[in-house]
Amino acid sequence: MSEKITIYDIAKRLNITAATVSRALNKSPKIKKSTRELVQETADLMGYKPNKLALALKSGRSNNIGVIVPRVDSNFFASVIRGIEEELYPHGYQVIICQTHEDPKRENENLYALIDAQVDGILMSVTAVNNENDGAFLNVLKKNVPLIFFDRSKLIDGVSSVTINDFKGGYIVTKQLINQGCKYIAHLSGDQSLEIFKNRFLGYRQALVDNGIPYNEKYVIQCKSSVEAGKNAITILLELETPPDAIFSSSDFAALGAIQELKERNINIPQEFCVAGFSNEPFTKFMELSITSVDQSPLEMGRMSARVFLEQVGKTDTIKIEKKVVLAPELHIRKSSTRTAF
Repeated sequence: MSEKITIYDIAKRLNITAATVSRALNKSPKIKKSTRELVQETADLMGYKPNKLALALKSGRSNNIGVIVPRVDSNFFASVIRGIEEELYPHGYQVIICQTHEDPKRENENLYALIDAQVDGILMSVTAVNNENDGAFLNVLKKNVPLIFFDRSKLIDGVSSVTINDFKGGYIVTKQLINQGCKYIAHLSGDQSLEIFKNRFLGYRQALVDNGIPYNEKYVIQCKSSVEAGKNAITILLELETPPDAIFSSSDFAALGAIQELKERNINIPQEFCVAGFSNEPFTKFMELSITSVDQSPLEMGRMSARVFLEQVGKTDTIKIEKKVVLAPELHIRKSSTRTAF
């Protein structure tokens, strides 16, 4: 493997000083245009590549953005990342993607690694596991690096966030189930230590109260976002003295599991049992029994997160202006919760 070309190699080739080469490559007006062009031409010919880390240390800007997500093999987070890249690429930024796999320790390590990499900002969705990473978050702010939460957020002074109105999302989907004649509506909740799942639950409960339906805590089951978790939840719910006749799941995957288990038990959907999910994963509309779901607008969430970053980057104010952007949820009503007759 050939050695990396340096400005000293270019200087030797042209018989000029390394300082002159450096200034020419940085387009200094103190260097004649003809010399700048000659240096650049020689650098290209020799295969010179600038040391981006050194430039970042010198300028204080790396033009790299860190994005931390629980996992990339999720349509939602993949779409958010796409939105971020689409918004930032025209501004000359590259994205470095890290995954936590819902591990607070890895989240902590990601934060410190991105700071060491001299990123200009960090956009992230926090882990679902209750963590104690506030020290790492505060370290990011101490370095004057913009930190923006999207989807899953924490309340930290100086940190902006881009979320959807999860309360309203939980409310409108539960109201739709009520409108279909459902009276015993269960809820498959995520970890309520996270605001998104707590607010979806609160929206669900408020919709029941507003429509005169008693809230039954036995109908609320906390489960993971997986098909298997949805199947297990249905098994538990159907063993109750008064089983539910509908489910609003905070996860489309758990909703899919619920549907599979109901079908195995020959329970008719939606005539006997209505099902609705949350996130509007692609599979929800392509299934033979399409699934009602709340769209979280991930592409727009990514773009908006990037815009919030662009508003903050380069600011040296000791007091950061927090921006809390809340996007509106959109309910997509499909076969799984639409009864033709009662």
